[in-house]
Amino acid sequence: MSKSHVIKSINKGSIADSLGILPGDIVIRIDDQEIEDIFDYQFFTMSDNLILTVLRDGEEWEYDIEKGENEDLGIVFENGLMDTYRRCSNNCIFCFIDQMPPGMRDTLYFKDDDSRLSFLQGNYITLTNLSEKDLSRIVRYNLSPVNVSIHTMNPELRCKMLGNRFAGSSLSKLNVLAEAGIEMNGQIVLCKGINDGKELEYSISELMKFIPSFRSLSVVPVGLSKYRDGLFHLEPFEKEDSIEVIGIIEKYQKLAFEKHGIHFVHASDEWYLTAEMELPEAERYDGYLQIENGVGMMRSFIDETDEQIEKRTRDGSFASCDPNRHITLVTGMLAYPIIKATAEKLEAKVPGMRLDVFPVRNDFFGERITVSGLLTGQDIIAQLKGKELGTEVRLPESVVRAGTDVFLDDYTVSQVSDALQVRVYTIKSNGYDFVDSCVGIS
Repeated sequence: MSKSHVIKSINKGSIADSLGILPGDIVIRIDDQEIEDIFDYQFFTMSDNLILTVLRDGEEWEYDIEKGENEDLGIVFENGLMDTYRRCSNNCIFCFIDQMPPGMRDTLYFKDDDSRLSFLQGNYITLTNLSEKDLSRIVRYNLSPVNVSIHTMNPELRCKMLGNRFAGSSLSKLNVLAEAGIEMNGQIVLCKGINDGKELEYSISELMKFIPSFRSLSVVPVGLSKYRDGLFHLEPFEKEDSIEVIGIIEKYQKLAFEKHGIHFVHASDEWYLTAEMELPEAERYDGYLQIENGVGMMRSFIDETDEQIEKRTRDGSFASCDPNRHITLVTGMLAYPIIKATAEKLEAKVPGMRLDVFPVRNDFFGERITVSGLLTGQDIIAQLKGKELGTEVRLPESVVRAGTDVFLDDYTVSQVSDALQVRVYTIKSNGYDFVDSCVGIS
């Protein structure tokens, strides 16, 4: 019996809770169908009437369930995939995991390329690891959206970039998914002198043919850490390069909008910040389909903070804030200008309040890594120690692993707090919570 189907917990008040299904039970069948993994489970539990069979202490228990269509049973499994994770079979020239320093926790070195994680968590897959069986199941179960790492639509170049002789031919799976009406989002990791320029234009124009099944395409710059000895030589994108990339993307945004009513292709925030250009307006992000991929995150943050500042001005909340409040906000080098500008707006609303913004240089991975999400506890300690920090330090929640207080280097928030001798908290990434947290509104 698969250990991957063991129930970890039951959501309180859920269908499973009301039926008396217990943590430790093992799901074995739904409607006499054996469950292979989360794909099967999600599909067979969509029905409004089903029989769930679990194993408890060696005895099978059957539950005849009537529910609303697509209503969740409230079961959380010990293994989210209900199966083993599939390792990536590629050897990408730009892979960030290959650029990790030694000595970190084992999970950070695992390369996944699992279509089920695309469906569950929004991970991007290359299609090279997608079996014909899983492809047919995605189509049969109508599992959307599927997020695909494209990188280039040139088959020969894709084989080179992914280090996989099947990388070019696997692009044909896009046709299968599109013809079945499966929604897709794509990503291109851009490498200077390799898949940019004319190659980028070709890739965008080819992918536009899959609209509307293909909903969005993000273009992100390759991340280059200082641990690249022996790896494929890649150059960083500078200001002029970024301006050129934005020019190509905005050209095809106009074409896509004229023809399909969506902007389709989007530059990640890093391009605009590096180019020192104004971020696009919110409408151009088509509903922020790829905000978790760093596309539109800064625009959303700016608009949300402005909206919250206006709201707190109207309801008089700023008047009750402590004018003697002094805290330090930590950010990465890339977002510093935007966080600094927002802090200055808040200081103007509460005269006397002091919000210091400290950009932390990424010494751990190298100075070319400028995003906040890759900051480490040891860099924060080294660069803030001895500074006048006020009564507390606030960090973006992206610096710690979701649901924990652990940094990439396994330092904890409490360890940082002890080292700096000041209270340290994380702030949610949305602008509303950022404003209230900064000025002390609970």
